[in-house]
Amino acid sequence: MMSVAKILSLSWAQISKTVLARVTDPDLATGPTSSQSRMRLFGQSESAIRVTLYRDHHAWCPYCQKIWLFLEEKKIPYKVRKVTMFCYGEKEAWYKKLVPSGMLPALELDGKIITESDTILQALEKAYGPLHASMTDKQVYALRKLERKLFNAWCRWLCYPSESKEQEDQSRINFIAHAKMVDSVLAETEGPFFLSSFSVADTVFIPYVERMNASLFYYKGFLLRDPEMFPNLSAWFDGIETRETYLGTQSDFHTHVHDLPPQMGGCFQNGSEEQKNCMERVDSCTDFSLPESGVQEGPDSKIVAAHRVLQFKEYIVKVNPCPDADMDEALRCVMTYLLQGDLVKPPPGSDSGLRYIKQRINVPRDLPIWSARRLREALELTAQLAGSGQPPPITEQHRRDQNPRNFGK
Repeated sequence: MMSVAKILSLSWAQISKTVLARVTDPDLATGPTSSQSRMRLFGQSESAIRVTLYRDHHAWCPYCQKIWLFLEEKKIPYKVRKVTMFCYGEKEAWYKKLVPSGMLPALELDGKIITESDTILQALEKAYGPLHASMTDKQVYALRKLERKLFNAWCRWLCYPSESKEQEDQSRINFIAHAKMVDSVLAETEGPFFLSSFSVADTVFIPYVERMNASLFYYKGFLLRDPEMFPNLSAWFDGIETRETYLGTQSDFHTHVHDLPPQMGGCFQNGSEEQKNCMERVDSCTDFSLPESGVQEGPDSKIVAAHRVLQFKEYIVKVNPCPDADMDEALRCVMTYLLQGDLVKPPPGSDSGLRYIKQRINVPRDLPIWSARRLREALELTAQLAGSGQPPPITEQHRRDQNPRNFGK
């Protein structure tokens, strides 16, 4: 660890000057896929928009991700309106008037509200054409059924406590058998995808397979993205990461393992030494060798993280359990590390506040994977200089302490 003696934290004026000289606001309408976008045009005029996507604030909903990916891949102009998932807060009254069931996602197409993700995809296919192959194509239909079988095997292992080691082992064996079925299907195509090119079948598999990879590593000590056990699934992960559309929606281990329990009704650890080690690696937020993504770090990962903190520093200070003045200074210490590589000791007692922020960074809502990694690392290393204090744990029952109004435009 580098010396922290006689190093002063940067002022907000210095931070702002450094960051704004290197970062320009992204083009959210026509640039790369982004969770911050409220309107996507793909080079067309706003008058071309026939679609409004209603999705969750945090980009945690897997079914929303499926529709989001389809819209991005097809370059369909659309608007976004964000809604609270019920397990994280009260559903907005305006949305309940529009969609009485409150379910997500919903899509408005030419003034008509459509719910259920598969129904939405079929409506989009009818209006804009299929993504390589139709949802009703015989091969795609078989793949959709296979995805549901894999999903059920995952739920059986992850979401139900095992009464014995034998029961735990059987759930593991059952999941592996289904994952190998998926792996064998992928082996039948020349490329990495389920069909000859990226298709709606991939958008169907992506959301939950991404979550399986994270949750089984953390709660079971099991690696789905294993090139030896599942070579074709591993190649599929590599393949989808070549697509800009996917990278804009992709989440990470830390986000998924903590957002899933309220959605799934609980996620159960198996308590093995390997599982405990995997859990510690994820929660440390300083292990960059996690098998969550093969995407290489870009040169701007730290500056992008610093830019987001600069944008929302008032909100971050406001919702933090530590005194505002202490957290303001502690944040400047974090920014000094991000921008200069210098560790600066924060105010006493701010360690718990810095870890409070670290626990609540969400990918892709707040940042892409590498920027989130760098910010979490900066928060943890700075917190270690103040002590080992921990914030109150995030409740396992809900996430209603994360008011989306504090984080989004």
